[in-house]
Amino acid sequence: MRKVVTVLLFMIPGLGFAQSQSLLDERTMQALIQEMSGASAKRNLQALTTFNRIRGSRDYHAAAEYVLARAKESGMADAHIESFPADGKRFYGTLKARQAWDVESAELWEVQPKKPQKPQGSDSPPEFTPIRRVCSWEELRVCLAEDSETADVTAELIDVGAGTVEKDYANKEVRGKIVLISSQGGAAQKLAVDRLGAVGMVSYALNQPQGWRGDDESLVRWGHLDSYSSTKTFAFQVSLGQARELRRRLAQGQRIWLHAKIQAGRHDGFYEVVTGTLPGTDDHLRDEEIVFNCHLDHQMPGANDNASGCVGILEAARTLHKLIAEGRIAPLKRTLRFVWPPEIEGTQIFLSSHPELAVKMKAAIHMDMVGGSQEKTKAIFHVTRTPASLPSFVNDVAQVFGEYVRDLSSQFAYTGDPQFAIHSAQGSKDALHLEISEFTEGSDHEIYDEGSYRIPAIYLNDWPDRYIHTNEDSIDKIDATKLKRAALIGAASGYFLANLDSTNSAEITSEVIVHAKQRMANSQARFAEQARLAAHSGVQNSIRELDNFTRYLVRREQANLISLKSFVGEDQLARFDIVGFTHDLAAWAGIQTDEVDAFLEELQPKPDSTEIPVRLNIKGPISVFGYDYLADHFGVENTAKLKIFTNLDAMGESTATARRTAAGEYAYEILNLVDGKRSVQAIRDYVSAEFGPVPFECVHEYLKALEAIEIVHLGEK
Repeated sequence: MRKVVTVLLFMIPGLGFAQSQSLLDERTMQALIQEMSGASAKRNLQALTTFNRIRGSRDYHAAAEYVLARAKESGMADAHIESFPADGKRFYGTLKARQAWDVESAELWEVQPKKPQKPQGSDSPPEFTPIRRVCSWEELRVCLAEDSETADVTAELIDVGAGTVEKDYANKEVRGKIVLISSQGGAAQKLAVDRLGAVGMVSYALNQPQGWRGDDESLVRWGHLDSYSSTKTFAFQVSLGQARELRRRLAQGQRIWLHAKIQAGRHDGFYEVVTGTLPGTDDHLRDEEIVFNCHLDHQMPGANDNASGCVGILEAARTLHKLIAEGRIAPLKRTLRFVWPPEIEGTQIFLSSHPELAVKMKAAIHMDMVGGSQEKTKAIFHVTRTPASLPSFVNDVAQVFGEYVRDLSSQFAYTGDPQFAIHSAQGSKDALHLEISEFTEGSDHEIYDEGSYRIPAIYLNDWPDRYIHTNEDSIDKIDATKLKRAALIGAASGYFLANLDSTNSAEITSEVIVHAKQRMANSQARFAEQARLAAHSGVQNSIRELDNFTRYLVRREQANLISLKSFVGEDQLARFDIVGFTHDLAAWAGIQTDEVDAFLEELQPKPDSTEIPVRLNIKGPISVFGYDYLADHFGVENTAKLKIFTNLDAMGESTATARRTAAGEYAYEILNLVDGKRSVQAIRDYVSAEFGPVPFECVHEYLKALEAIEIVHLGEK
């Protein structure tokens, strides 16, 4: 059965039209818009920016207590903080927990030797006079790299460039010195400190690559050291402007001495996760959960990243609870759960520690960086889809509400008509720049989406952000209107999913079908790119690669529709003509009519005599926020030699960054696709269609490495 979706057109010159949303009735949608408060969210955000929210720290605990109090005020009677040991040894699935980290004080001073100098051969250390303070923890929390340890040393500064490869140290003696590096301290630590004997580092690493990187030379980036290193050291963070002046003086032959004094260090502690629920009321569905997630940890101030996501889901909770309590919207059928963990690792710990909850979670809405002023941060707001290994109609739900808010914001910007207004009195009236994006890694959604859990996650996020991970990620860059709009998209999506069942599934089914057609049409450009990659890759039989890509597109859209079954049931799904829908998709993909039936038959699972990987009991992705399970258990050198990480040049990737990113995406999806049904060849075909052709031996070798560390088992079927 197919249903025509009603579309409301507001014709405006130069704009086109705004599309109404078909999933919630207008009364419910207007109640959400009217109640949602960007100002309330921004007040909570301001409070969170006063805490240096590093995992396991005293400030993180204070921030968690603040969120807990607001969660209870928002209607979560069961809200509480859960603690999980963080000792640097314990495993939570594929994650090796980091120790907690706290700082008492930290200062970096430039000093100069007192005159006269001590006579040569004197055993007494030279005495120094302070000249100027380079940076201070009290003044700037971002000045000390995370996981730095207690120190009280005076040493000469030496410039080693990036400091990440041996040639950076050619003809330079760094033992006993402090090295000036353009990389993150964690990237240079093993070579500079562990191997060559430097006593510490001063980093002027820039924030993530984007168009404005390096334009503002006053920015200081948040730094990280190796959380698992047994060598105690430190790194201070300075701006590019400060570093340029230090490098200029060193290049002129000046000698620069620095005095580092730090009281800080790692210690056994706890990861803390705040969680609570708004319970469902349906006897049959209340045990199922829709999860709202963010990440609470970050360096101070950490306004957009990620105080914004934390207050976004808090505002969604407050709004939904108030409207339900007042009878302005219908009660929840499924339960809504809200989770505030440390980023990625906290989500992995929570899900792996609560398998009984993970199996109840039907979908997740994750917010990470959702409040940045688009004028100031240069952000584009993304509604990001699940990975191709987890096709889901949940993406279409988020797209409906995302495009609805985007289109109304544009209508208001063009006309000023209040019927289109979705803004805060304390925020902007700008149109929302929004994109529906394919899956990217980089936040907690990748844990929910991962093959161990397979919980489809809507990911709401800003990118780029010119101030990400710097001292200027502050409240003055936050737009209350943006917070309201992000919270609205999340709340509407979560509320719809909580109440979706066999009685109201026709509208979302229609949306899935409409979006499938759009995606198939938009895939023409990807088809051309796939053809180019196939020709470039050297993989045999480019015709087969293009055919594989076509089949992938049809399978993906078919699976999106079938995913409705977990919400509406087998009987309701059977009412829809899935075979006819797939037949249309195949025809739209350019398959000749007389070949469609044969094509559809080939889409059905068949017995395979080749190796069938099976996932074993260790849950989670191979790399979890600074810890690489494969490198630790298979060996760093062995891992670096795997073809999936060395053969990306053959897959059309050009830059080193692109190769690393692509390798991570391939590896993530290869493991996600291990389901005990797909053969190695089938997995290879799937990731090749998703990202670009990859040789079979790359995939097979990677799976054999995972088998060696008992993540998977390759069996014969």
